[in-house]
Amino acid sequence: MIRNSVRRPLNLLTSLGVALGLAACSVAPPTRPDRWSPPEAVVPASAFKGVHGLAVDGQGRLLAGSVVGNAIWEVDRASGATKVFIGAPQGQADDIAVGPGGELAWTAYLQGALHYRERDETPVRVLASGLPGLNSLAFDRRNGKLYATQVFLGDALWEIDVAGQKPPRLIAKDLGGLNGFEVGPDGLIYGPLWFKGQVVKVDPSNGKVTTINHEFKIPAAANLDGQGHLWVVDTQTGELSKVELASGRKTVVQPLNTSIDNLAIAPDGTVYVSNMADNSVQAYDPATGRVRTLTSGKVAVPGGLEIDGDTLYLADLFAFRQIDVKSGAVRDIFRMHASDMEYPFSLGVSPHGFALTSWFTGTLQIIDRATLKTRAMIHGLKAPSDVVWLPDGSLVYAELGTGTLTQASGPGFEQRKVIATGLEGPVQLALARDGAVYVTEAAGKLWRVMPGDGSKTVVASGLALPEGVAPTPWGTVVVAEAAARRLTEIDPATGAKHTVAEDLPIGFEAGPGMPAPYIPTGVAVGADGTVYFSADRDSGIYRVRPGR
Repeated sequence: MIRNSVRRPLNLLTSLGVALGLAACSVAPPTRPDRWSPPEAVVPASAFKGVHGLAVDGQGRLLAGSVVGNAIWEVDRASGATKVFIGAPQGQADDIAVGPGGELAWTAYLQGALHYRERDETPVRVLASGLPGLNSLAFDRRNGKLYATQVFLGDALWEIDVAGQKPPRLIAKDLGGLNGFEVGPDGLIYGPLWFKGQVVKVDPSNGKVTTINHEFKIPAAANLDGQGHLWVVDTQTGELSKVELASGRKTVVQPLNTSIDNLAIAPDGTVYVSNMADNSVQAYDPATGRVRTLTSGKVAVPGGLEIDGDTLYLADLFAFRQIDVKSGAVRDIFRMHASDMEYPFSLGVSPHGFALTSWFTGTLQIIDRATLKTRAMIHGLKAPSDVVWLPDGSLVYAELGTGTLTQASGPGFEQRKVIATGLEGPVQLALARDGAVYVTEAAGKLWRVMPGDGSKTVVASGLALPEGVAPTPWGTVVVAEAAARRLTEIDPATGAKHTVAEDLPIGFEAGPGMPAPYIPTGVAVGADGTVYFSADRDSGIYRVRPGR
């Protein structure tokens, strides 16, 4: 989306602080094109929508789980080629475990369920449900017992009945976030405590915890190599380390990128590492010290877009990024777990600040643009879906959970005033040239709201799940109709609609229990009229150029 992003005045309105999203220049703004060019990639597509748990099964297949993408993928260990192994919605996986007989189990984090199947050709069964934040799991290969943990949305260790006849047995609570773990040949559970910076072993018979090492920042996962070592990834530092079980001594083996999520060790000793912010799976060879990237992406889960000159700003769920539209170069501003950022889906940009929203965490984060320091972190909102800056430095944010627009101002943005109500799923916002705010509504409407008096009018209706919205230099508005997989240009004066592009890789379906907007399709329009959009189906960024 394009909103108040220009830094120099263009006319009287912008000199008063109303940003038009147009670069300041002495020439007249472009006129409406009579055609549009086919979409072209600014940032190429990649596999996954964030990648998490890894496992190498008995057939030598490297499996990778994606929570947001609702799927388990197979990654070719030689070529890096990827394909969906178990699709949505059953494939949602934060972690994956392989049993002694080739059984496969995985945790559906957002669904609070644990899925299981004995072989490729057998049906998928649900072994546990109603456990929010089911995160990691592992089999005891001696006897086939299955253990799983809740993290973030809970904090507990459970034993899961593989037969599905008994309810889960609670082993321990409040461990400190037992994340990616493994069961050793001694029957003990070895893994990291996310919130305590420790690597521990847990006795599943009584829940007793013994610390092995406490020198980590945010350890995300740990695996045994069968040679007396526990390999550990630290998501905050981006390091791959190994810990001697006998002494607890830690050695940093390989620096990698931050936002590491999980790892798996193959029978040949190769250590595979996933990174949620890079959509990457890397292979580390302990014998040679060589790191090989099997697959990766420049962005992970692209959502809301803003443009400022030749720079796109992107809320990328696991990162906050900027993109040079001329070269396609991507630069990280923040990455998850290496900053205080909280899973941003959308954003607003002004000359002085950034604002990030996350409907998942109920968060609005305001950041000083010059220092990149957080000015305010507002929690407890009802699924905030987007935010826009107003000329006076205040913010207007939309809440899916309440169907409202709220203006926030003052110190810490603690002064709140609801300016619009009764919206059926407000999704994305954009600032108009006259100071009005455009609002897309999941119910199929495009609204125009005046922040001053809260008056609102319908600009267009009958839209197919409209998400991203941005005004053009010639006075129309471009909206992403996610359910129809197209970009539509709308004349605010008449409501007339024209297709800009269709058959686009947008409109990824939400999983069970998730809001319909899910990953918003971001839209931004440059000063020359080029339309940019984020693609949630293939994790790419595209543009459509105006033709004349």
